[in-house]
Formats: sequence, C-alpha cells, structure tokens
Amino acid sequence: MATSQNEKVMEFLTCVICQELYTDPCTLRCDHTFCRKCVTKYILTRPDAVLSKTIPCAFCRQDTKVPNPSRPVEEWAGQIKPSIIIQGLIDTLGAEGDVPETSNTYCTICQQIGETTPGALWCPECEVALCDRCVKTHRVSPILQNHVLCDLSSRSKGRRRVKCTEHKGNNVEFHCKDCQKAACQTCCIIYHRACKTVVTIESMKPEMKTVLLEKRFGMGKRLKVRSKKVEMKNEKLQNSSRITETTVNNIKSICQTAINKIKQKETQLMDELNHITQTYAGQLRTGVKLDEIEIQMHRQHCEFIDQALVSDCEMDLYDAYQAWESGAVGLGDVRDTDTADTRRIDDVRFTPDTDNVQHILDDLQLGKIDVTYQDEGTCLPSPVLVGVMNGKMAGDKVEPDLRGVTVLVVDGIQTVVVTDWVNKCVKSLYTRNNQLCQSRLPLDDHPHGVTQLKENQVMVAVPYSSHIITVEVTPGLVLLSTITTSKEYYSLAVLSPSSLAAGGQDCDSYGIVDILDMAGHVLRSVTTHNNETLFACPLYMFINNKGNILVSDFGKKSVTCLTSEGGVVWRYAPIGDRALRRSSGIKTTKTGDILLVDRNKVIQLTESGEFVRDVLTSEYDDNDMWDIFCDKYGFFFLCTNTEVEAYMLV
Repeated sequence: MATSQNEKVMEFLTCVICQELYTDPCTLRCDHTFCRKCVTKYILTRPDAVLSKTIPCAFCRQDTKVPNPSRPVEEWAGQIKPSIIIQGLIDTLGAEGDVPETSNTYCTICQQIGETTPGALWCPECEVALCDRCVKTHRVSPILQNHVLCDLSSRSKGRRRVKCTEHKGNNVEFHCKDCQKAACQTCCIIYHRACKTVVTIESMKPEMKTVLLEKRFGMGKRLKVRSKKVEMKNEKLQNSSRITETTVNNIKSICQTAINKIKQKETQLMDELNHITQTYAGQLRTGVKLDEIEIQMHRQHCEFIDQALVSDCEMDLYDAYQAWESGAVGLGDVRDTDTADTRRIDDVRFTPDTDNVQHILDDLQLGKIDVTYQDEGTCLPSPVLVGVMNGKMAGDKVEPDLRGVTVLVVDGIQTVVVTDWVNKCVKSLYTRNNQLCQSRLPLDDHPHGVTQLKENQVMVAVPYSSHIITVEVTPGLVLLSTITTSKEYYSLAVLSPSSLAAGGQDCDSYGIVDILDMAGHVLRSVTTHNNETLFACPLYMFINNKGNILVSDFGKKSVTCLTSEGGVVWRYAPIGDRALRRSSGIKTTKTGDILLVDRNKVIQLTESGEFVRDVLTSEYDDNDMWDIFCDKYGFFFLCTNTEVEAYMLV
C-alpha cells in the first residue's frame, strides 16, 4: 500500500518536459513547476520569448516576466523562485525516487523482541526502521508523533542527527559562537544562557558552505601546486642517475688523462735510464777488455824476463835489459790510446723529487663540481604554464584586445574577468561541470582597467566616456551601476571601502593619479614631485600590502610607489640595458614581491623597488603582454592581447 502511494507521489514529482523526477524545481507565475534546466532549454526554442523578455509556460503558455532581463538568457531561469515544497518532497522520498527495498531491511523494534518483520518506513529522528504495525504505534505516541517518517530508501540521505554526549535524549542543533561549541537545547539553557551569540546549526549552513567552498578551492589550488612539484621532482629524480653517470664518466676521463700523462713521464724516465745504463755498461765492458789485454801483455813480459833470468846467459840477460831500457817492455796503459774527449760514466743514480711531485699532485685541478641552490629569500620560484583561456567569444566583431584582468572566486568557482578594449565589452571565463563557460557584457565604449571591489563585484574604467562601472560577477556578468567622472581614467585600485585610486589624464592630457570617493569625486590629486612631473600615462596600478599605491607608467616607462596621501616612497626608472620598454600591468605576490609586465616579459622587483630578475620572457617579441594578476595560492594570470595564460610558481 505504501508502495502504491509512493508511485502516485512520484508521478506528481515528474517534470512534464523531460518526463523525469524534478531537478532543481522552479515554479512560474502560473504555479506550474518545471526543472530549471528544462525551462532554460524551452526558452531557447522560443525566439519570441527572448525578444519579449518573458518565460512562457510549456503547459499553459502563460508568460512569466523576467526579473532582470539584462542578464544572459541562460541565466533567466535562475531568477525564478525555487519550489521549496516540491524539493522537500523529493528530499523526503529520495532524490532518485527508488522503490523502497523493504525485503532487505527489518523492523528495528521487532528485532529487539526476537522477530524479523519487514520494515516499511524509516524514522530519521530515532534512526530506526519500522514495520506497518510499529509505524502506527510510533505515530500515536505523544513523544514520537511529530517525527517525520520517510521511505526506507531515503534513510541514508536523511538528515544525520547527533546526540548530546551529556543529555543523551537531545539532538545537537545549536552552536555558541562565543564559546565555539555545539550544544543541545538543554546545554543552551544551562551553560550558554549568558552567551550573546547562540544560533542554530541549520542557520549556519550558508556561512559554512561559503567557508568550506573557499577552503576547498584553496586546497584544490594547493593540491595542484604540490602535484606539479612532485611531478617535476620525480622528473629530476629520473634524470638524476643519467646525470650522475655522465658526471662519473667525465671525472674518470679527466683522471685517466692525468694518469696517462704521468705514465708518459714514467716512460720518458725509463727510456733515459735505459740509454744511460747501456752506455755505462758498454764503457765498463770496454774497460774490462782493455784491462784483460794489459794483463796478458804483462804476463808475457814477465815470462820473457823469467826466461832470461833462468838461462843465466849474458846475452839473454842483455837482450832483456835492453828491451826494458828501450821501453819495448814496460807497464804502459793501453787505454792511453783512447781519445781524450771521451767522458767515462762513474756511477748512475735516480734521486726522486718526492716533495715537488706531492706538491704538484696537491695542486692538480682535475675539475670542479658546481651546485646551484635556490635563493628562496630573494627569487620567486620558476613559473610553469598550467592553462590557457582564449579571450575570443561569440559576438566579437574583431580579434580580442584584452587589456585588464582580475580573478575572483564566486561560490567556489574561479572566474577570470577581462576587459576587451577593441570589442567594447567585459568578459568572464570560468569552468563549470568541467566545461569552459563564457559570459559577455557589452559596453558603449572601450574598457581598460579592472579591479575587484567586493567578493563578487568588480569596477571597470571606461576612459573615453569618463565612466567607472560596477559589475556583479555571478560568475556571469551583470551591470550594477555607472558613475561619470571629470577625467579620463584608465586604471583603478580600491584603497578602502570609501575611496579609490585612479590613474589617467586630465583635460590637458597630463598624467595624473587621483584619489576618488565612491561617487567619482576627486578628493586629491598627485601630479608632481620636487617640481617635476611624475606621470605621463599611468595605465596600471595596484595597492600593496602596506596600503601604498604602485603606479606603472606607460609613458614615463617607470614604476612609482605612492602613499595614500600622495607622497613618493620610491621610484623605479632604470636606464641602459635594463630600461623598461612598455611598463604596464603590476601586481604583488603574497610574499610582497612585485611582478611587473614589460611588453614581452615579466620582471620581479623587491618590495622596495629593486630589480631581482626576469621571471618570464616570451620567445615572440610581438606577443604583447598587458596585465597580470596574482592570487594567494601561488598562481598568476597573464593577460596577453588574445588570451589569458595561467602559471603556477613551483
């Protein structure tokens, strides 16, 4: 019986256009209800409705007036009031309208007494399944009769109840902001009676959703940065072994070269030693032979004398005596026949130069291993391109010429807002359901600078018509207001909730920076310093974390830091090789460093205006860069003529 009733209810909750259960139901003036997406699709099939700025009913054809027809047609249905009652029925019976699976769930009460009765309904308050019999008992009980029972298939989708740890029967439904504690009704009466701010947890849902969406978006950004860092470090890790192997080979090569040179010296010494040794040995052998010959001669002379003495003959003695006297027999040295200039080697020795060799080896420079460290205190990490958004949209008459950019997070959706100078419009680029979406707000004249006013509002300078407009970002674009100024302003920056800094030109085409109130009235002007003209064409500006105004001057090719009162803090106007070519977009990072766009590169300056390095340089000189935006998550968005490039610093 319960199933039959549910089927009738589900028929009542079915959209007549898509024939499916309502998704985000909205009710028109004729009280007919449709899915919001179905209403949007139906409007797009009715050009007459678009022209008349009404929403026709697909059932009775009665028209409903669009509250704000200036928004895009795709957002008209979003202005229709939601059907709370129907959405409540859908939430109660189950978002998908499934038939209750009672066969798999038994009554909790019956199970406690040992019975297995199929469950019929679910009580979210008691968190129990009930059979038909127990449902009747539940509904007549004075304490339980106000509990809203729902289908069993919706039990997992119902509101989760948390019981108070002290007062077991009470649900935790309140939050004390003074004590930052959750409480039940009894806790509020006993412990938080004197507290000033005790609210229901249900009333905090919008605030909690907003905070969690922002936290979720920030964590998503940080996750992307960390993931990229891990990816890059893994790539370096993979290349590490190859780089190490190459370095090892280089070291071995230079060492082998030194070893080969030493071995060459060894060979030279050995050859020299061999030559000298052979010469010395030859001289010794020659000397030995001469000595042996001389010994033989002396032996023969001795034998001749001995024979004369033995014979005892006067004539033999006389012959021997005469031979001795005449010198025919004597002790002459046969080496006297050698040439006088022959040098004889007396000894061969090797005296090692150990100290000198050790000194040379100590001073031997085979090479040097250089290590580069990141100077995190001065230089920003290197930028990595993570995405490109094309600025061209339907309705553009010519190629876009984007001049200003700012980035907002609206309901957890990152939205890039740009100004298109030549197509006279403001554009927003965002991603929804993994699809790139675009919105376009046409203007009567050329827009230039854009700055964030509130969480979901921006202000845009329209110089030629002397207008400053305020635009709501939904993340679509809705024109909220227009103020007329006395001068042509190109750049804007919000100083406080009640004042603006604006840069532009006066009636004599002199560059000026004015402090305005929110109605566009000039409170004070800054034009000169020490009797010198400060500005020529201040096209871009930004407020740093100290509340000072950073002015980027296209004409003077300089950056000037001003106090909110107009005093000059510092000025960056380099000359020579570092001279600026076209000073334009300027922003500060979360660390206070300054990023300045200069035609086809991005320059990093310190907080005090000193040059650090070129952070990014385009390989194409004609790739004109105009503006830049830095978020608090380590990303920056670079606005070129035709697109917005997203980088993260890793």
